[in-house]
Amino acid sequence: MDHGLVKFEIVDSVAILTLSDPRTRNALSWEMADAMRAALGKLGNARSLLICADGKGFCSGGDLTMDGAGKSGFGEVLQRGLDEAVNPLMRELADLDVPVVTAVNGAAAGAGASLALSGDFVLVAEDGFFLFAFPKVGLALDAGASWLLPRLTGLARATQALMLAERIHAKQAESWGMIYGVTRSDQLKDEAFALARRLAHGPTVAYAQIRKTLRQAVSLSYEEVLKLETAAQRACGDTHDCQNAIASFRAKKEPEFKGT
Repeated sequence: MDHGLVKFEIVDSVAILTLSDPRTRNALSWEMADAMRAALGKLGNARSLLICADGKGFCSGGDLTMDGAGKSGFGEVLQRGLDEAVNPLMRELADLDVPVVTAVNGAAAGAGASLALSGDFVLVAEDGFFLFAFPKVGLALDAGASWLLPRLTGLARATQALMLAERIHAKQAESWGMIYGVTRSDQLKDEAFALARRLAHGPTVAYAQIRKTLRQAVSLSYEEVLKLETAAQRACGDTHDCQNAIASFRAKKEPEFKGT
């Protein structure tokens, strides 16, 4: 299914969303963000999401060829586009009830780096890299960069990456704890799909609760986290998957999760 700028299909319960705008190296324009949100509206019964990209790079960041870029009033243009397109996309990705895998080939720059790091599992090709290029064009941060990166790397390394705007290559990103792993470029999509498929055949409700708890816990007190975890266990304990998995454990068999 083609949503313009992106391609979308569901294979073996894995929703595959492919950025496909070679003209801009998959820039996260307002139109791209809207196309991605339209695709997310088609998840249906998919039990995991894989975000990948066509071409030589994952996402080149904001589209600086847009009307008004670099001219008087550009700040208002940015505010409107972030409020109406990019921020809603990032919120929807964070609030999904399925795990997200991102497959990063080539450059993930600017807002594209934030998009890549929004995955629960970020798999990067050996020639891939992140570049928080905002200061290079006199801009600050967007698409959740200031929330995502410090929680992955710590404040000192996040400050280095976000202010010096230097490339963070795949192996460095791995050593910093930014990503799930690095793989050969020619194996990236296959390995990312295999991981997404593994997640799609897991306990979907439990994964949703884990995503929710991890994202909220960083800003909660210990007591609040205990209550959040208790509510999550309450929700999972009555699922078919939990009941079946416990029965399988007792019978010394591998469970088969249905996502319910």
